[in-house]
Amino acid sequence: MVVAMNTPKGSNPLLDFSGLPRFAEFKPEYVTPAVDALLAECRAAVARAEAADTPAEWDAFVAPLEDANEKLGRAWGQASHLHSVMDSPELREVYNANLPKITVYYAELGQNEALYAKYKALAASPAFAALSPARRKVVDNELRGFRLGGAELPADKKARFMQVQEELAQLSTKFEENLLDATNDYALIIDEKGELAGIPDDVLEAARAAAEAAGTTGWKFTLHMPSYLPVMQYADSRELRQILYRAYVTRASEFGKPELDNTPLIARILKLRRESAELLGFKSYAEESLEAKMAESPREVLDFLDELAARARPYAEKDYTELKTFARDELGLDEVEAWDTTYVSEKLSVARYSFSDHEVKQYFPEPRVLAGLFRLIETLYGLHIREDNAPVWHPDVKFYTLYDRAGQRIGQFYLDLYARASKRGGAWMDDVITRRRLPSLDGRAEGMQTPVAYLNCNFSAPVGDTPDGGKKPALFTHDEVITLFHEMGHGLHHLLTQIEELGVSGINGVEWDAVELPSQFMENFCWEWDVLKHMTAHVDTGEPLPRVLFDKMLAAKNFQAGLQTLRQIEFASFDMHLHDDFDPNGVRTAQDLIDDIRKKVAVIIPPAYNRFPNNFSHIFAGGYAAGYYSYKWAEVLSADAYALFEDEAEGYGGVLNPEVGHRFWSEILAQGGARPALESFKAFRGREPTIDALLRHNGMA
Repeated sequence: MVVAMNTPKGSNPLLDFSGLPRFAEFKPEYVTPAVDALLAECRAAVARAEAADTPAEWDAFVAPLEDANEKLGRAWGQASHLHSVMDSPELREVYNANLPKITVYYAELGQNEALYAKYKALAASPAFAALSPARRKVVDNELRGFRLGGAELPADKKARFMQVQEELAQLSTKFEENLLDATNDYALIIDEKGELAGIPDDVLEAARAAAEAAGTTGWKFTLHMPSYLPVMQYADSRELRQILYRAYVTRASEFGKPELDNTPLIARILKLRRESAELLGFKSYAEESLEAKMAESPREVLDFLDELAARARPYAEKDYTELKTFARDELGLDEVEAWDTTYVSEKLSVARYSFSDHEVKQYFPEPRVLAGLFRLIETLYGLHIREDNAPVWHPDVKFYTLYDRAGQRIGQFYLDLYARASKRGGAWMDDVITRRRLPSLDGRAEGMQTPVAYLNCNFSAPVGDTPDGGKKPALFTHDEVITLFHEMGHGLHHLLTQIEELGVSGINGVEWDAVELPSQFMENFCWEWDVLKHMTAHVDTGEPLPRVLFDKMLAAKNFQAGLQTLRQIEFASFDMHLHDDFDPNGVRTAQDLIDDIRKKVAVIIPPAYNRFPNNFSHIFAGGYAAGYYSYKWAEVLSADAYALFEDEAEGYGGVLNPEVGHRFWSEILAQGGARPALESFKAFRGREPTIDALLRHNGMA
């Protein structure tokens, strides 16, 4: 059972599971002793569970093993999280030193024949039918996990399988570290302001501050998104755009420092993934990956992507023709190069819809955006969100608590919004603590463990002062608002679960190609006037977003949707082919494959030096290998789910319908991984999903 360890002050905070992580006391030197102590506890729990005199019953072996593994997961989760958001040479060293130990332990667990036999005996016993559906699902998932972990392999293949898993874990970590280091390694200092024409003042202010912080004059631009993207979108200097574009798309490749080149890592990762799959009896890693997903086969995924590509291609070709025509007729560009597309697209959007992203951004100060997001959650689900206090890893991090109508705490989350050099790129949600029912201790009543989540983004930090001497709030683009809603959707999936079994609570046990459903569902509300009107206030005047400007945004919602859809299909097709029918031991490279995919799928072909695979951390350092299609697969589900809010809107008076919201909560968010995602969808929608709503939402119906 989980022991509430009231650790004496000054002892290892990673071994304290009595409450929230003690980030203020964290030091890298705590990681190794904590990991060693917890691994010893876990191995002792395994020994007890696999012992012949331990009955094959839930309380006798499943629960104690779950308790021990949860503690290890929570402690290692803190180290992993800090490695992602506050990386340092000292933390990186201890993280990489302990990663093999963690990897070996879980690989050993997955191959433990005695435990596998216990789970099989439990599944075959009369007691199995008496277990709750959630517990039965945990057992079924564990049995599948043992098969995929190599428990059925002969001894020599088990040893090799474990070596492969250990090396893959190290390579994935190295891939992400190389990408972060390559991103941080580049900076461009501009001395002449004339070269910066077109770039918004707040971006220039941040670049000036960055230069001062670096001890130099001028304006400093980096490859972090809040610095890079505005240059590509607004800079009139084609030369400046080209310089930054080339630096960005060649990160962690042979064009930079050899020690940061991800090319050999990609080749090795692909070989090891294929070997891992073949050891388990699969033809490819894609087949292995899909064992735990909704999709039945790589062919089904590729057919889905091909169908979507066929629907999107005419729209994408039309988008690109309009882009090139505008560039030629209005901007004097005979050829639209890769470093021109974002800039020309912005100019075309302004010309067509009479507003710019920068104009919209002035209406989305951080406090108003958060208030609007929280108001939406409170309206749909009857919850209350309050800022709270907790130890954090950086002064910019905020912490919040969710309460139900009765004032009962039901979840908490950290919010880390801004980009910094020590933080990996992108946006993501991760779990800190997962909801579960705690066993009674010393005769006391059972308790419920409150779920806690991390929400991480890479937005621009606040810059500049107000006329009265205060600090201006951070301003978000509408795309960043959408990203925030997306991650909050993941967070709600974790926080609003009603499942009490750790293995299928929150996002645990949810099929990977369904895990994006709640996040993409939340994005839809960013296009609703009833939501946006409550979350905007011009940073200077305080005026809300004008309805006429919102209507222009809505008209522009599907601007270049064809191109954007094909871009996602390009990445998803590359990922699936790479892990299915690509020969990792052949002479062709991953770069060769994406070049071929682009010829078949893409309308816009980037320069030959573009090294997208080298920074595609989703599939080489994240959990999306042979799973990047999930974004589009789950978008079908999320668009169709949101369509029920639209269907009911007329009778209710809008989409903010608490009745439908509570149905979404109870049938999808609350269920976690306790039942198949398709069952949860059908319970909410009353039928199988269709692609129609997705095409309609993207203007391609």
